[in-house]
Amino acid sequence: MATEVLPDDRALRTGRRERALAHMEAHDLDVLVLGRGANVRYVSGAPRLWNAGTHPFFPACILVRATGAVHLLSTWDEGIPDDIPHEQLYPLSWNPMNYVSVIQSIEGTATARRVGTDALNPTIAQLLGACFPTAELVDGELALRAARRVKTAEEVVALRNSISVAATSLAKAVAELRPGATEGELSGVLLEASAAGGVSTPSSQEVVWRTSREHRWRLVNGDGRIGSGDLVAVTAGVIADGYVGEVGRTWPVEGGDPEATRALYRRWDELWALLFDACRPGAQASDLLAAYDTAGEPLPPMPVARGLGLGFDTPVVASGLPATAADERLEPGMVLSVTGYVWEEGVGAVLGREAVLITPDGPELLTSSPFWRP
Repeated sequence: MATEVLPDDRALRTGRRERALAHMEAHDLDVLVLGRGANVRYVSGAPRLWNAGTHPFFPACILVRATGAVHLLSTWDEGIPDDIPHEQLYPLSWNPMNYVSVIQSIEGTATARRVGTDALNPTIAQLLGACFPTAELVDGELALRAARRVKTAEEVVALRNSISVAATSLAKAVAELRPGATEGELSGVLLEASAAGGVSTPSSQEVVWRTSREHRWRLVNGDGRIGSGDLVAVTAGVIADGYVGEVGRTWPVEGGDPEATRALYRRWDELWALLFDACRPGAQASDLLAAYDTAGEPLPPMPVARGLGLGFDTPVVASGLPATAADERLEPGMVLSVTGYVWEEGVGAVLGREAVLITPDGPELLTSSPFWRP
């Protein structure tokens, strides 16, 4: 297993950068000033080291449309792509005015008319005002969001790889599922398998949990020990080379009501058929919400669908955002994490999470993990 920090593959980063530049043109942006980790990696192809947790916004990456040049905040060359020469790196500084000098020295910034930034705070607003005294400062996140929502062919390959790691990890945890095991033990098995596959970064905190027989959404209280008849949800989410891969399955433990369990899984199958059919190019994202209504199932509290990619990607299709979903159209090249969720009192819930690629000919399932069948 390679341990050195490597930049993203040339074809992967070149394709992304071309999309970013195209959307800069579409949004009439001369310069992008980026600070969000996923946006910086999307444009530069450089993994960011020592960047866990949250931090104030600062200009970590500058993209100039006229030259196509990327200027990156970095104090070393490790992990920096060879198409970003050392001369286009600038160091971290505690003095904000040093950034003014750096940005003003970049070719193409002096003549910029419109400058987009993906975040802002009062100090940086003053700083960028000093950097671009005659330019209009606008929301640059809109251009990056539009670029990232549709994946390049190389991004789809990267997503397939991350989904494969997630699926293998999930299978290891399911193989250890038995009465007496604990949610914590099974979560550990899944995370260990993920690390063995070269990925030590989960994409979420939820891994293994017993679904409640008393409440549609709540977690089960207690010591986390799995008992007879439980329906156990297992969700594997990993971040491999920056890309999020997810898969979710629910497996029953022997000892419950077999017929009630089978009936619940049949309901999930019916719901999933509607959800999958709604993943058509040109369809409204709200059709995914409507699938629950057609199936007669209540909408879940988690998103029904959301974009997979470098961290957070659009669209986000959730019960609390119906107007947003109605405004979104599914496009070829989108990759969605789609969740089906059904519940029955006294039985529990069945959760299934699939990765779906929207193609010009319809939806393509990227996950291949088996689902429990009676």
